[in-house]
Amino acid sequence: MTRRFRSSAIYDGTIRATTHAFLQALGQDDEEICRPHIGVFHTGGEMSPCNLNLRDQAQHAKTGIYAHGGMPHECPVVSVSDGLSVAHPGMRYSLVSRELIADSVEASTEAHQWDGIFAIGGCDKNLPGLMMGMLRCNVPAVFVHGGAALPGHWQGRDTHVGETYETIGKVLAGDATEETLTALAHVCLPTAGACAGQFTANTMGMVSEALGLAPIGSSMVPAVFSERAPLMRRAAAALMRAVMHDAPKPRDIVTRSALENACAVVSATGGSTNAALHLPALAHEAGVRFTLADVARVFARTPLIADLQPGGRYLARDLHYAGGAGVVLRALLEAGFADGSALTFTGRTLAEELAAVALPDGRVVMPVAQARSRDGGVAVLTGNLCPDGALLKTAGLATLVHRGPARVFDSEEAAQMAVTARDYRPGDVLVIRNEGPRGGPGMREMLGVTALLYGQGMGDRVALLTDGRFSGATRGLCIGHAGPEAADGGPIAALRDGDIIAIDARPDARTIVVELSDAELGLRLAAVTSGAQPVRGGVLEKYRAVVGPAHLGAVTHSGPG
Repeated sequence: MTRRFRSSAIYDGTIRATTHAFLQALGQDDEEICRPHIGVFHTGGEMSPCNLNLRDQAQHAKTGIYAHGGMPHECPVVSVSDGLSVAHPGMRYSLVSRELIADSVEASTEAHQWDGIFAIGGCDKNLPGLMMGMLRCNVPAVFVHGGAALPGHWQGRDTHVGETYETIGKVLAGDATEETLTALAHVCLPTAGACAGQFTANTMGMVSEALGLAPIGSSMVPAVFSERAPLMRRAAAALMRAVMHDAPKPRDIVTRSALENACAVVSATGGSTNAALHLPALAHEAGVRFTLADVARVFARTPLIADLQPGGRYLARDLHYAGGAGVVLRALLEAGFADGSALTFTGRTLAEELAAVALPDGRVVMPVAQARSRDGGVAVLTGNLCPDGALLKTAGLATLVHRGPARVFDSEEAAQMAVTARDYRPGDVLVIRNEGPRGGPGMREMLGVTALLYGQGMGDRVALLTDGRFSGATRGLCIGHAGPEAADGGPIAALRDGDIIAIDARPDARTIVVELSDAELGLRLAAVTSGAQPVRGGVLEKYRAVVGPAHLGAVTHSGPG
């Protein structure tokens, strides 16, 4: 008996004869119309080098889908470039785009009753947004990160765009020339692909493998390597086997164990703090309550074994040559820091998928017994200043303890003006508030400010605290995701210039406190009025009205139906 697929709902029966006309107008014949229909979602376009060749990669995925019995439908979705939106008001749309992407996947998949999803993303919010859409729709699905750019070459060594950000600060400090900055900007990003270090896109690419939603070994293949073509076709073949044979669906795959595996790979690689925002959001789509506190527990127990920038020395290309993200996962699995029984989209377990993966090379990835540190490269701090937690990337930090007076700014722009003018002192704690999910709205990331500080040689001499985010390329004592945010009446809203803030990110502490009595802090909070700027009209108004707190993933709906 011929199998009926979900997509038959759009063309079965006399009343839907016009659907045949539409499908035939797409170039499909009667046999092809009866095949399973697969949505090929990608964020390709010319808004960023991260996205530049995703449509080309999607064509190889479509070839693989068709060759293995499916009918592919290309479905491009919106993307916002963090690279083009940094350090100006456009960054408010970055995190919002994660929701727009997930909503677009849902709308297209449910409206057209696709039988499966093949998703390809390249820039920071593309990856979690597409995976959230996959989980929301819960049809057989595969995700593939579009890959990182190759590094540039500068004065006999590798370079990348993160160095250019910091050189801006050096120019403003008088320690580099405009000519040097211009020359570096011309060579730091020579190809299509995501930023080359272990920043947000590459971190979330590894997360896709650890969750079981992506082929092992896929995320670290550089965007411009020819081997991406057969990679896409193989992933498509695996997806079609899942569609044809009732393999696990995304919500069967993304369990608590899978989420903990994903946290472990972030911690073991010194990955982006943004992962701690996206993992609770992915869990929410899967119907699993998994908060920042859950993320923190895994981070605290997982050793740092990869030597990746920005806290280390190597880039995505180097990890690819060392065997890819699977090397990290296998090392964690064999040392008991990952759960090999977790399922993958192929229907096989993670342990089965990792069986043939290479061992650590001892350079880019160390064996767990020779870990760079006993706990991971990302820490969650709590205390009276951040009861819901705050995030700090500790990988590569020279110091984990800081105590100093607050210098409070009510927006990123105000802080950037002060830092540009060097209107701060060593030892200060620069506080940027009203930049959380609701307050911004949009939870902007502060890479421009942090890069200026490092360029001025002050990155290790001040601390930075915000209810906004930091880029995966950020380094230094930069603490983000402070919760509750100022717009929700969090303690950060009550800070005043000169208040003493004590930060202790050592493994046995992980605290952030303001040295005020509970009574004084309570009195101040009772008198606080919102400093968030009003928003009228458009997507930001809608986002502010529905977005939840960062420690729960900054999600915008109540969970799976």
